Amino acid sequence: MLLKSPYYIAIEGVIGAGKTSLARKLGEKLDAMLVLEQPEDNPFLTDFYQERKRYAFQTQLFFLLSRFKQQEEFPQPDLFHRRIVADYIFQKDKIFASINLEEREFLLYEKIVMLMEPQIAKPDVVVYLQSSSSRLMKNIRIRSRAYEKEMTEEYIEELNEAYNRFFFAYKATPLLVVNTERLDFVKKEEQFERLFQAIMSPEPGTRYYNPQV
Repeated sequence: MLLKSPYYIAIEGVIGAGKTSLARKLGEKLDAMLVLEQPEDNPFLTDFYQERKRYAFQTQLFFLLSRFKQQEEFPQPDLFHRRIVADYIFQKDKIFASINLEEREFLLYEKIVMLMEPQIAKPDVVVYLQSSSSRLMKNIRIRSRAYEKEMTEEYIEELNEAYNRFFFAYKATPLLVVNTERLDFVKKEEQFERLFQAIMSPEPGTRYYNPQV
């Protein structure tokens, strides 16, 4: 059963998956309100990649509060507002928290999140860009962001596994899982157009988009 055309679209994926690039292209095509994370604004991030345990809680809390502030300002859907395209979902924060925080920190973190989640709007469809850890690392090295230079392949592998577990069990909204191994929606417009059609035709539950099939 097809659902109505989505008003709020969220793109997800591990660091380096291309979620911001896809969000920008969708936002431009739909003339949508674009909501992007700003990781470079986190003053703890560079330190975190150098000493994960020491700076994990500060880094996580800064991201959580920043994402909450962005999300609570979303306009309510009506005929007079543009669509919304975001390059993350609020729940992603738990993925990072689960692998970076120690037990006591995580328990405190969850108490804070429980107060926030009821105020957060759910996307009409979530697009999960799934990729191999090797391709993610390649993309990270190519873009060469200063705060990512200390990022290790082991961390990306751990994060990739955590993302896959999270979305394997994800039931909160319609979900489109996209195999990006041979997909280039930035440079190949025909690939973007086919993906766009799949995104704009959501169905209940989880669908899998493999451009090679």
